Order: sequence, then C-alpha cells, then structure tokens
Amino acid sequence: MDSREHETDTTTTRWTVATVYDDMWVDPDDDPRETETEIVDERGVLLEGLRHFRLTVEMKCAGLDAEQMARRSVPPSTMSLLGLIRHLTEDERHFRRVMAGEDAPKLYRTEEDRDGDWNGAVADPAVVEDAWRQWRLETERTDRFIASVDDLGTTNAGFSDFGAEHGVQLQVRDVLSAHVNEYARHCGHADLLRERIDGRVGQ
Repeated sequence: MDSREHETDTTTTRWTVATVYDDMWVDPDDDPRETETEIVDERGVLLEGLRHFRLTVEMKCAGLDAEQMARRSVPPSTMSLLGLIRHLTEDERHFRRVMAGEDAPKLYRTEEDRDGDWNGAVADPAVVEDAWRQWRLETERTDRFIASVDDLGTTNAGFSDFGAEHGVQLQVRDVLSAHVNEYARHCGHADLLRERIDGRVGQ
C-alpha cells in the first residue's frame, strides 16, 4: 500500500466565528443551545441533553455543500458528516423500535451492507437533502413518543437488542440516557470531521 494514501492535508487553518470565547462555535448570544429554561427533574436533564447534542450536530454541518458533507475527512475512517446524519437517523428509529415497539425497519443498513448508513453517504445534493429530511422526521417521532410516556420507568414494548443480553426489559430512562450518550459521542466525531474539512472549530 502506498503510504501516501493515508496522508492528510496539513494546510487547513483553524478558525471560529466566536469572538467572546475562542474555543466556542459561536458567541453565547448566537448559540441556540443556550436557553433560560430551568431544569428541575430527571426528564428535563435527559431531554435537554438530547436537544443540546442534536443541535450541535446540525451546527457542525452548517454551511457545507454536498461534497463537503460526504467527505471522509479523517482517513482511514469511513465516517463523514453525511454518514453521521444517516447513522443517527437509524439510531432514532432503533430507539422507537425497541421502546415503542414500532414497525420501524432500517432505512440504510441491510444484511448485505451493515454499514449502508456510512457507505451510501455520497456527494449528491439529493442524498443530503433526503438525509436531513429523514433525520428531522425521525427526531420528531421520537420526541412525540417520549412525550407520551408519563413514567420514565416504563419498560420497552419491543424486542431489546441493546448490549450483550438480548430480550431483556429496559426502562425508558436507561435507553434515553444511552441515546443521549450516543449523540454526545458522535458530536466528538463531528468536531474532528468538520475541522478537517474547512478548519472550523469550537464546542
């Protein structure tokens, strides 16, 4: 293998539009993640975390064209920001498939291509538009389901395939917490992917 295959461009200059704190994505007054909402309970903590990280994912993709969205900017990883949106869409459907018992089959992954969410993330404006449309639709459906659950101790209505033991009973609070953590983990990936695309940095 040619060693140059995994070389990366080192000329990208790091930058941010933030003027108050240079380690932030935007200034506090322009940050949609900042609210005056008082969080008073467990549900509020979990939902605020989910809202925060979903917004972060959107912000990390702002201003990019289809080629940039699909670019695998941190080789040899096959991750791209477009693939990440498709992957998180699958996660939203998986959450409801397990917890709500919904008939929500996988959109992108197949038995033949278990990484179809990443592999199908091609530099086509129509693919990007569809990915955003589908992700927003699925997040709205997930939010409606969570709002319909009065008790976070409610257990799953569908088959659980989380973790090593399949078929176990799980509470909404546990799976919602895992869902928030999944978004948080991928926000870290989005940080690196975006910085390698055009140099923009910030929390």
